[in-house]
Amino acid sequence: MRKLWMSLLALVTVTLLSGCGYNTLQSGDEQVKAAWSEVLNQYQRRADLIPNLVNTVKGFAEQEKDILIRVTEARAKVGAIQATPELINDPQAFAKFQAAQGEMGSALSRLLVVAENYPQLKSDANFRDLQAQLEGTENRITVARNRYIKSVQDYNVTVRSFPSNLTAMVFGHDVKPNFTVENEAEIARPPTVDFGTAPAKPAGATQ
Repeated sequence: MRKLWMSLLALVTVTLLSGCGYNTLQSGDEQVKAAWSEVLNQYQRRADLIPNLVNTVKGFAEQEKDILIRVTEARAKVGAIQATPELINDPQAFAKFQAAQGEMGSALSRLLVVAENYPQLKSDANFRDLQAQLEGTENRITVARNRYIKSVQDYNVTVRSFPSNLTAMVFGHDVKPNFTVENEAEIARPPTVDFGTAPAKPAGATQ
């Protein structure tokens, strides 16, 4: 008889937890983690391209030291942030991560604009390959970020909605920080460089 009561109690507990959004919270949390892992994967892919890109530009435009230093420093700042799974539960750490990635994207955009002034660099096969890889990676970052944004939105709705908000409170689930919508389109837009024109060569540049 005791085993029967224990079985009934377990069945009732599972039913109550399911009805209160417990399973939805767990599923949503896992989806957010998976989406976050893909965001990190694509950001790392971009970071891995930067050393070769900087070295290639340096070979043709060594005098552009300021922008090369900015890109290198931005990459170092990104690398200094411990992007652990716990980061997505810490709004301040998440904001710091987002700011560093935004700075990295801006520095890369400026670097590619500077490259416009060096015809030999633009025609270099290695540079063209790296630029194509970078654009492809930026596109993947945009897709990964959008998936993460959607996953977090769905999860946060569950955390805030009744009666699942009571279950979230009991089990320590809180809303997760998300990428801000301010300048979202501008930050996520892949750097665009028109290689069809050849502007005047700046003073001091070598052929």
